[in-house]
Amino acid sequence: MTGAADLHLHSHYSDGSFPPAEVVRRAKAAGLDAIALTDHDTVEGLPEFLAAAATEDLTAIAGVELSVDEGDREIHLLGYLIRWEDPAVRAALARFAAERLARAAAMLSRLQALGVQIPMGAVERAAGRGTTGRPHVAAALVQAGIVGSVQEAFDRYLGRGKAAYVPRTGFTAAEAIALVRTAGGVPVLAHPVRSGVLDEVPRLVREGLRGLEAYHPGQDTAETLAVCRMAETHGLLVTGGSDCHGEIKGEVLVGRVRLPWEHVLRLYAAAGHPPPAPR
Repeated sequence: MTGAADLHLHSHYSDGSFPPAEVVRRAKAAGLDAIALTDHDTVEGLPEFLAAAATEDLTAIAGVELSVDEGDREIHLLGYLIRWEDPAVRAALARFAAERLARAAAMLSRLQALGVQIPMGAVERAAGRGTTGRPHVAAALVQAGIVGSVQEAFDRYLGRGKAAYVPRTGFTAAEAIALVRTAGGVPVLAHPVRSGVLDEVPRLVREGLRGLEAYHPGQDTAETLAVCRMAETHGLLVTGGSDCHGEIKGEVLVGRVRLPWEHVLRLYAAAGHPPPAPR
């Protein structure tokens, strides 16, 4: 088994810059055999993604990356092989999208109090097809010439503890894990070292976590090994992916992380699915 997979990819349906079909095209060009689309808090890009992957003879994994805030902790939960058309999934994500829109409006109100005028329409244009979030408020600030970059927008206004920051209200970790598992999927903790939440793993395992993302551009070799050891200790799957957002984070390319095929087979087994075709 020599196939390679990238199990963490974003499209313009969340905060990536490429349409799903372009993500697939680049994955094929990179010589990948399996890919997962894991847009933030939305599954709207999956129909295009799955159709495009079928034409390229790629194993396509339906996924999502759920945003969780618990106190001062921000946790990202990947859900793999979900029944994305499940009404419960669609309803939960629709509620969360409405909460994200309300949060963006609250951030704009705080910016206005600081003398910074950004209309909601500018944020919605930045979001395009995607679910509205802080990156789109940041992009609108850049477009208006208020800041020079998205990072500056976060550093000056939108980052945690800054004047225009608004806490997110949405899933708890237990709710996110339960949503993925109810939809037949496998819940995996995204980039746990980069997010600073490795110490949360024992609790999340008790809540139903099934895997850890060990291989990620934001985690070095020592950190990857630490995550792998943690996974072994708790009997968890290991996954990995590039977390490619397209031109928004242009240094991270589709296929930068190449997960060995054996991990794809274990993921399918964990979901109770027959294995994909050998590679």
